Amino acid sequence: MTAPLAGKKEGNLAAPTRHPIAWREPEYYDEAAFLKEAERIFDICHGCRRCVSLCGAFPTLFDLVDASSTLEVDGVAKADYAKVVDQCYLCDLCYMTKCPYVPPHPWNVDFPHTMLRGKAIRFRQRGASFRDRLLSGTDRLGKLATIPVVVQAVNWANGNGAARALMDRTLGVAADAALPPYDAKRFRANAEPSLAWPARDGERTPGKVALFSTCYVEYNEPGIGRDLLKVLAHNEVPYAIVGKEACCGMPKLELGDLEAVERLKQQNIPPLAKLAREGYAILTAVPSCTLMFKQELPLLFPDEPDVKLVAEAMFDPFEYLVLRDRDGLLKKDFTQPLGKVSYHIPCHSRVQNVGQKTREVLEWVPGTEVNTVERCAGHDGTWGVKSEFYAMSMKIGKPVFRQMASTAPDVVASDCPIAGRRIEQGIGELGERAGRKEHPITLVRRAYGLD
Repeated sequence: MTAPLAGKKEGNLAAPTRHPIAWREPEYYDEAAFLKEAERIFDICHGCRRCVSLCGAFPTLFDLVDASSTLEVDGVAKADYAKVVDQCYLCDLCYMTKCPYVPPHPWNVDFPHTMLRGKAIRFRQRGASFRDRLLSGTDRLGKLATIPVVVQAVNWANGNGAARALMDRTLGVAADAALPPYDAKRFRANAEPSLAWPARDGERTPGKVALFSTCYVEYNEPGIGRDLLKVLAHNEVPYAIVGKEACCGMPKLELGDLEAVERLKQQNIPPLAKLAREGYAILTAVPSCTLMFKQELPLLFPDEPDVKLVAEAMFDPFEYLVLRDRDGLLKKDFTQPLGKVSYHIPCHSRVQNVGQKTREVLEWVPGTEVNTVERCAGHDGTWGVKSEFYAMSMKIGKPVFRQMASTAPDVVASDCPIAGRRIEQGIGELGERAGRKEHPITLVRRAYGLD
């Protein structure tokens, strides 16, 4: 390793801290500066290798090193760094759960944000392919795909082998990847209005909720949002649906299109900040969206008070329910057992540092046995449906598929609905039998006995 240990601690027991991302500075897009920093980071990773099991980025890096003439990072061609960047889908698990050299350690290793810099440089130099622009344009795609006449054709094509083979050849969307259906009955236009219960603030929780629906709930599975509203209503929590909403920006972040992230931020933050100032807790039912507002936007825009205000008001739904219970303001009048549940904790839930709140809620339900699996399912947004990454995605997820099926569960569940769909597919491909796929908030609605 070129980074010496002399005079420095080996490892780090302090909590990880994150530095703001200086993406507006000209040096951020200096390719030579990026390559120099990437080489420094890669050299430290090569000397440690404890993250080898997390994703494809680290095995790709280590294979390049092991195949080089020097058997060190200096023997890897700089052009091959892009292969490592491509395999990183910014889950942050290496940073938050594995790496002993993250800040405040003086080596200051931030692997995912270094990879983000590489993605941003490439995007500025080359832009994105039609496929990547299409998949990351979730609002545009969702609005088109949910037009009543169009939605039937889209769902038919997504489930038709010949159509999927064509999509694989022409678009680069893997033919075998299970894709979510679209729903013409969008969430926001059909959400039940809240009754006028009094807002009961707790020590840890605001007494009223604003729901940021997310593109996925809006266009693909609106039932998740409806179930969350039913759980809030059962607990007499008044709620509002965010009036103006755009994609949270995570798909654009994963492309390195930081200017698009800024444009989406400019649409979302003003109405969300207004709600936060009015005393609302802000919830999203998709962990990636929650994480975007809690962590990524504050790091990209550290000097904007409204971004910080929204981050402080943002809750994972199960985080909110557990804290509501600790405030003595949540009902636990469950009437329906859930049986054997295999529950998967998504990466973007884990890195929020709120603990296993979903598992805790599910275990409140009498007659329920929870098998918890805490490992990446390999899908990660749009990455796992791309033709060039699909096989690696399924390989990463295989241990999860096996562990989720190991207890012959009645239900498989994940806070991330696309991870849940990938797990369902993976279990089937293993030839294992498992119960139906349901979102955890749907399980809570059902446990309450609500229709």
